[in-house]
Amino acid sequence: MAGTGEEERLASSDVAATTSAAAAAAPAKETAPQEAAPQEAAKAAETTAVPAATESAGAAKDASIASPAATSTPAVAESSTAATVPAESSSAAAAPAAHPAPAASSTIVDASVSAPIEPAAPVGEQTTDTEGTGTDDAAGFSDVDSAVGSLSYSSLTSLTDSIREFRHENGRTYHSLSAGKYWCPNDDPENSRLDIQHHAHRLTFDGALCRCPKESGAKRVLDLGTGTGIWAMEYADEHPDAEVIGVDLSPIQPEFVPPNCSFEVDDIEKEWTWTKPFDFIWWRALLGCFSDAQAMVQKCFDNLEPGGYLEMHDGTFPPECDDGTLTEDSALLQLTKLAAQASANLGRPIDVSPQYAKMMEEAGFVDIVFAKYKWPTNPWPRDRKMKTIGYWTLANVEPGLEGLFLALLTRGAGMTKEETMVLCAQARNDLRNPNIHAYWPAYYCYGRKPE
Repeated sequence: MAGTGEEERLASSDVAATTSAAAAAAPAKETAPQEAAPQEAAKAAETTAVPAATESAGAAKDASIASPAATSTPAVAESSTAATVPAESSSAAAAPAAHPAPAASSTIVDASVSAPIEPAAPVGEQTTDTEGTGTDDAAGFSDVDSAVGSLSYSSLTSLTDSIREFRHENGRTYHSLSAGKYWCPNDDPENSRLDIQHHAHRLTFDGALCRCPKESGAKRVLDLGTGTGIWAMEYADEHPDAEVIGVDLSPIQPEFVPPNCSFEVDDIEKEWTWTKPFDFIWWRALLGCFSDAQAMVQKCFDNLEPGGYLEMHDGTFPPECDDGTLTEDSALLQLTKLAAQASANLGRPIDVSPQYAKMMEEAGFVDIVFAKYKWPTNPWPRDRKMKTIGYWTLANVEPGLEGLFLALLTRGAGMTKEETMVLCAQARNDLRNPNIHAYWPAYYCYGRKPE
């Protein structure tokens, strides 16, 4: 997940030049630190000129989401581009305002997601939790299950045997359709990791399934790279009037799904066969999936109806650190830098998500909102919500290190399985170390197809 230097200057040339004159008249004030009081966050919200991103009131509906105690801290962190454009502002403890439509062809950097993370006391100096920063119990671990009740029978049961005969590589299984395109396995450990990752996303955004106006509902939805199908099924459950289609290279979704949800197995880099346009296309965790991400964004634009939205969420490698505690000799840094280079060698780079806003503009989208957020590598932050996200991020990444990196490094970096396993074991120690204040940088971006 890429560094903050060159990539975060996206707005200085692409974003600031397209920001509306009205917004330029109200420059962004610096975001309050993580420990700011709710009154200060509310005051900051009054000074900004950018509409707030939609939040879901559905956090209470998802019993599996363990929301921490009330906090004034946003779960996401600032892109440096916020200095050049007006900042969207909100408090994590209060639902932001609805979306007024921004000026056409403008890109807004959401800086409500923008504070540095304050670390807790170093290990060995920690005291009784008197400030509500949270403990292991506060992380809210619970069984995360991608299966939904037996509501309808999925067409996946009719798949040919060849699609279900997964490829075996380095002790893991991988998709057989368009073999080799995707670098993560499709076995049970990886599928459990994907569901944990989904939970971390919902926790980050206070239960919301998306950030764009389609959080309030859509008619026809496409979930690209649906994985276990958990996002598609939850969106279908929350919006029973929507038709939701999930597509993936692997048939790993449940057989019994909500009646308005279905799954297809296909290669989305090939020609799309859907004849009816969508009004919402969802793209998450697709880093390193495409040889030409710009072409895929264009394909999404072409398959949306006028007024439809594309929303993209992706991280990147390597992790970042704001206080120097992640050093250059860190095994975690070495592992992820090797992975980024390996993905480039394979022709499917994993570091393109900072360019998503620019890609959307080139495809023709308008009303684009772009933001960077931070996932702590473990529960090192002082803030309760960020600490909880750190628990879930560690649960997401630590058990899945080998699955995340085996294919990349053996296919694209010339490493053996044994060399990769040793480096992963060393990196795991860094992941667990609360004195290393690292985080995974991630980005979300959404835009609208003009009417």
